[in-house]
Amino acid sequence: MASRREKAPDKKMRRIALVICEGETEENYINLLKRWYKSPVRIVSHVEGTKINQSLVERRTKELKISALDKVDTFLMYDMDVTAVNEKVMACKAELLLSNPCFEIWLLLHAKDQKSSLNTDMVLKELKKSAAVWNNYNKSVYTT
Repeated sequence: MASRREKAPDKKMRRIALVICEGETEENYINLLKRWYKSPVRIVSHVEGTKINQSLVERRTKELKISALDKVDTFLMYDMDVTAVNEKVMACKAELLLSNPCFEIWLLLHAKDQKSSLNTDMVLKELKKSAAVWNNYNKSVYTT
């Protein structure tokens, strides 16, 4: 006799975004975006600093795959102000989220329409001038 159970719904692929960050500032920014935009995509961030390489990217990706249905999109979020790190990042197979010269330029662009080029020190000075909230900001210490 045939079973009368209802057919189980098709399983859906889980979307996971892995963001490997250079430092704590980038990770804090990712966490802020997660709070602002409640996305159905699971976002996992890891601070790896300058030890980034392809085998580390592959290892972190494998850690997140629970089933064959999981899809992990891997991103590298790095500043482009250190040449040695640039070469390591470019050699990895992942989507690149790069800031040049540093992550703080992204923060500055939220406050000001910056058109000219700046080095890292100049970005920090402009950021502090843009709003009082940044007066006590130090690189790699991102607070609300």
